[in-house]
Amino acid sequence: MATLTEAPPPLSPTAPTEKPPRKRGRLTPYWLLLPGLLWLFVFFALPMIYQASTSVQTGSLEEGYKVTWHLATYWDALSEYWPQFLRSVLYAAAATVLCLVLGYPLAYLIAFRAGRWRNLIMILVIAPFFTSFLIRTLAWKTILADGGPVVGALNTLHVLDVTSWLGWTAGDRVLATPLAVVCGLTYNFLPFMVLPLYTSLERIDGRLHEAAGDLYAKPVTTFRKVTFPLSMPGVVSGTLLTFIPAAGDYVNAELLGSTDTRMIGNVIQTQFLRVLDYPTAAALSFILMAAILFMVTLYIRRSGTEDLV
Repeated sequence: MATLTEAPPPLSPTAPTEKPPRKRGRLTPYWLLLPGLLWLFVFFALPMIYQASTSVQTGSLEEGYKVTWHLATYWDALSEYWPQFLRSVLYAAAATVLCLVLGYPLAYLIAFRAGRWRNLIMILVIAPFFTSFLIRTLAWKTILADGGPVVGALNTLHVLDVTSWLGWTAGDRVLATPLAVVCGLTYNFLPFMVLPLYTSLERIDGRLHEAAGDLYAKPVTTFRKVTFPLSMPGVVSGTLLTFIPAAGDYVNAELLGSTDTRMIGNVIQTQFLRVLDYPTAAALSFILMAAILFMVTLYIRRSGTEDLV
């Protein structure tokens, strides 16, 4: 009993808790990001800042340019070249729709029906990348040449009568018309549509199609209710990757079009390299960038998906 009632011995003072050793390498990810950030700053941010400065300058090449915050350059450029802006949007939109119409069945075939031919078809899709963009576009001058087999077939089928009535061709000619420019844009940017679509379709679980069949859904219903909604990230990514470069393209309009089919990219090139009106060219570039950014933001919000492939 005496032992039980004795006071317990005093506790020794608690030793101070040591701080856990600092993990080494916490800054490693940031050091790895540094080269990429420097690259973006030097080759993207700095040129953008320089172009923004150029767009509000006044002067001439002989006297030199000075920053005078002449914002009227933007309004003057837009009021003078708005037809080229509108034409660029229309051509890019037409090429994007054609790429989607042609690319979706092809991507669906590769994802679900190609079997052992999948790799071969994928190589054929990306085969145009093996050659220069310029060479691919020049090839279309031969394909759409007057009196060639393509123009002859279109004449036989009376397709050119319809396109002439719509204003997309001029009589029996296809070259130097809006149709030729849209064909060139569609061909050059079609892989940018097919690849995201294929990636998105390949991720779809095949058991979902089986479940739809078990519920007696017809193939059209399965596609409308299952396949297409699940492939929307690929549709959004493909349309963006097609529309954005097509709207700013100038090679196809330069080689396959005429003065009546000039796009805003041709105007910017002319202002920079021939007219040497740098402020107007810079202002046109920023107007184009702002217009595309606005349309892309609105499109992504209206598409109902935030997942991009």
